[in-house]
Formats: sequence, structure tokens, C-alpha cells
Amino acid sequence: MTARPHLQDLEVHLPDRPGALAELGRALGRAGVSLEGGGVFTHDGRAIAHYLVDNGPLALRAATEAELGTVTVRDVVMTRLDQETPGQLGALARLLGDAGVNVLTQYSDHAGHLVLLVTDEHARACRDLVARWENR
Repeated sequence: MTARPHLQDLEVHLPDRPGALAELGRALGRAGVSLEGGGVFTHDGRAIAHYLVDNGPLALRAATEAELGTVTVRDVVMTRLDQETPGQLGALARLLGDAGVNVLTQYSDHAGHLVLLVTDEHARACRDLVARWENR
């Protein structure tokens, strides 16, 4: 696995109104934050943005200053799935589940790496399992 820069997940609870995403994007852009993957997901009328960022502290400050909603930055675990082999996500997710690791959020970065966000208590187990997955 090639080395990647330290990336983090920026989570922002956006207000349910037109233009909120634009405000977030502009605030991050003005601060010089690079978005490396992610997206916005809406469920039951609540929009939650998850973006992979190259500077967590800067992204946290910019998003907080935009006053759009609750903002959190967390470390992520990343790996690569064999895109030519169907069932890779299910196989890895099964291993994580069997190990008691609860995946909170999963998405991909712009280069096709799988991004996993788990609780702090599950982070070490997730990193260890992903390392074994990559070395199989």
C-alpha cells in the first residue's frame, strides 16, 4: 500500500435550506482546504456532509466559523478494494463486523480508496484488520 498523507473526515450537520452546501464549500475554499473525497447525505430531512480533508484543524475552524451546524473532525482508516472482484466490500465489512467494529460512515476518496469512519474505541481494531486485509 502506498503512503498517503494524513487525511481526516470533516463532518458538518447542515441546515435544511438551499445554499447551505454552497456556504460550506465557499468557507472551505476560502480557507484553502482541499476536499479529497466524500459527499452530502440526507436522511429524514437532515443533511450531513462528510468530506475527506487534507488539513483537519483548518477545515474544522473554517466550517465552525461558517456557523452552519455541528462540526466534527475525526481520523479515518483507508484501504483499497480490488475493483475487479465483486463482493470486496461485503467481505471486508463482514470481517469488521465479526471483529465487533461498527462502521459509522463509508465513502471513497477521489483516487478510489475506501474511507472508513469508526468510533475511537474501534479505531485500533479497524486499522489492524485493514492492515491484515491489505497483506493477505
